[in-house]
Amino acid sequence: MVSATGYEPWGPGFNSQLVLWVFFPNPNKHQALLKSVGPKLVPFFKTLAIYFVLFIPVERPSWFAMCIKCLPIVSLIVFVLLHGMSLGNEYAFSRRILTGLVFSCVGDALLVWPHYFLHGMAAFGGAHLMYIAAFGFKPLNIALGVLLFNSCAVAVYALMRGLSGVLLVGVPVYSILLITMTWRAIARVQLFEELWTWTKLCSCAGGIIFAISDALIGFQHFHHPIPHSQALIMVTYYAAQLGIALSVVDSKASYNKAQASAQLISKSHKIRRAIRLPSIK
Repeated sequence: MVSATGYEPWGPGFNSQLVLWVFFPNPNKHQALLKSVGPKLVPFFKTLAIYFVLFIPVERPSWFAMCIKCLPIVSLIVFVLLHGMSLGNEYAFSRRILTGLVFSCVGDALLVWPHYFLHGMAAFGGAHLMYIAAFGFKPLNIALGVLLFNSCAVAVYALMRGLSGVLLVGVPVYSILLITMTWRAIARVQLFEELWTWTKLCSCAGGIIFAISDALIGFQHFHHPIPHSQALIMVTYYAAQLGIALSVVDSKASYNKAQASAQLISKSHKIRRAIRLPSIK
């Protein structure tokens, strides 16, 4: 019989410290990262709280409502800038995410007034183009793309009865941009190849939640009213933009690592070619 002091609930030989090391191999690094990123997100969460405390109904558009709605995205713009910005290649990813957030902020402002719906949709289309440019097309993952575009086609078909005029073209085009952005955000995460980081997971989650948020808008406007739609749409929207903004945290380090790896491969190829060259007499 095993005594209380010798009790091993997970069986003999279980090492809890080893499990912690597997999931958190460098706890000091995570703590330092939290201390670095956390304070920069304080303005976002404060402005987010202000938005939901005031929670001005969409039926009451005003300049004040526009400011309150845009403040969380402005905070994310500042968050991206605080992680560094220049015209160098190492900040190309951050510049595109920043531009996407600026387009999003313009779209938020326009969508406060219903008669600017098309203009707001165009602004968000520009945001998705910038996010697509940031995420890139490597790895491609065609199977994922086929699955997402088929799902998008079903959703758009369900909305077609409620569309008219320019929206008959605008909504499908916007949906293609949205689902392409979602596809590229998800494709960056290669779990089975272990080529992923927490920032890629954030952008992946952001892309998926963005699609959910816009799907809610589409069905609310063109299909059937959704209870508590404003709260659901804005919670998912701000969460999506947060996830995408967080993807810039290690973008410079990832770029430098990729460049160093490319240089190493190039040198290796040169050495191999030099070894294979016949001697000249």
